[in-house]
Order: sequence, then C-alpha cells, then structure tokens
Amino acid sequence: MNNLFLGLKFVFSYFSILPVSFKKEDDLSKKEVLNYTLFFLPLVGFVLGLLTLALYSFLDSIPFLAAIISSCVYFVLYGFIHTEAVLDVSDAIYAKHSGKDAYKIIKEPTVGAIGVLYALIFVVLKISLFSYLLMNEHFLEFLSILVISRISIQFSVYFFTFRSSFVSLLCDSFTQKSFLVSIVLYSLLILFLTDFSFLLILVFAFLFTLLIVNFLKKALGFLNGDALGFILESLEIILAFVVAFIWL
Repeated sequence: MNNLFLGLKFVFSYFSILPVSFKKEDDLSKKEVLNYTLFFLPLVGFVLGLLTLALYSFLDSIPFLAAIISSCVYFVLYGFIHTEAVLDVSDAIYAKHSGKDAYKIIKEPTVGAIGVLYALIFVVLKISLFSYLLMNEHFLEFLSILVISRISIQFSVYFFTFRSSFVSLLCDSFTQKSFLVSIVLYSLLILFLTDFSFLLILVFAFLFTLLIVNFLKKALGFLNGDALGFILESLEIILAFVVAFIWL
C-alpha cells in the first residue's frame, strides 16, 4: 500500500506542479513505485482537467477570456513539461536533416528557432481548440481527452523501447497486469464521463500514437522521454480537433 501511495504522489510531483512532499526515507526508484507512477498517469490528466474547468467556471462571466485563460493555465499546471518536449524534438528532427546527431541536439539545454516556432504552433492550436471546447461546454469530452492522451503514453511505454534511462526504468517496471487494469479502469471512467461511442476516440488515439511513434522513429532514429511529451501534445491537439469538428 505504501508503494501505491508513493507512486500516486510521485506521478503528481513529476507530471504536474501540484505541491507534493516526500520523506527522506521514501524510495522512488523501486519498481513497484514506478509501476504505480505510470498506472496513475491518466489520473493526472483528469485532476488537471478538473482544475482547469473549475477556473473556467469561476471566470464564466467573461466566457471568451475565461476559455483562453483556462487553456493557458492547463499548460502551467503540468509545468510546460510536454511543451518543452516539442521544442527539443522539433530541433532534433531538423538537426538530423542537416546531418547532425539528433540525440546530441535533443539533450542540449539550449533550443533553436525551429523548435520555438513549432512549439508556438502547438501552443496556439491547442489553446484555440481547447477554448472552443470550453466555450461550447464540451466539458466531459475535454476531460476525456486529457485522460486518453495519457493512456496513450502508457501504451507507448509498454510497447516500445526508449533511449532514456528513466523511461526504460518505467518500461521495465510497468507490469502487464497494471497496463490491462489501467485500460479497463480508465475506459470505465471515460464511459462514465461520456458514452460508449466515445471509446472509439480511445481506439483512434492508439492508432494516432502508432503513427506518431513511427514518424519519430524514422525522423529521429530513436525514442526518448521528449518523444513521449511530443506524443501527448500532438494527441491532445488531434483529439480536440476530432471532437470539436468531426465527432460532435
């Protein structure tokens, strides 16, 4: 039970800016802890989504600004960790086109103009689409997208190999039982929020994940932690577009 609780705390401390404290004796490197860390990842999306919706509700007297502000705050709530990944991945892809070592570029602390421009495009698209969903009161669909995008991260970690010590440790720690229980549990959550037909969005998400992963493997020659952030950001944009302009 202590490992489960530590995994729950660790996932919120790593993938959000929500305040979480640990004791000196807490061992976060244990496989059991990391297994639960990945298991609870979709819950992070759900909680951050609830906080985003709460802010939008508080500012509902100015719906247009409320939608934009709330969408921006969602970025802040996960500490821009996934957006930063878009910067690094975009830079690395274009560096490889120039014959440079993509892995070396992606690990550099600095970022180039190409990465900034692509990240800006991602941010503008995401804020626009999320604002549209909020202003049209597609709140439950919004929550489901944030959960599904993180289920796809679990899917990626479980089925693919990564050139990253931390992600590789997550891969080794995430058990088949946890993965299957996670799929069932969060699918039930999505059903509770929406309806059975919305599970097709989850299927689409897995297909899009495969496409994005294959693109990154060809463009970079490897997958790492930044690739996961790129996958999440891409999926949230794609799924928001599908829900806003095709699904509803």
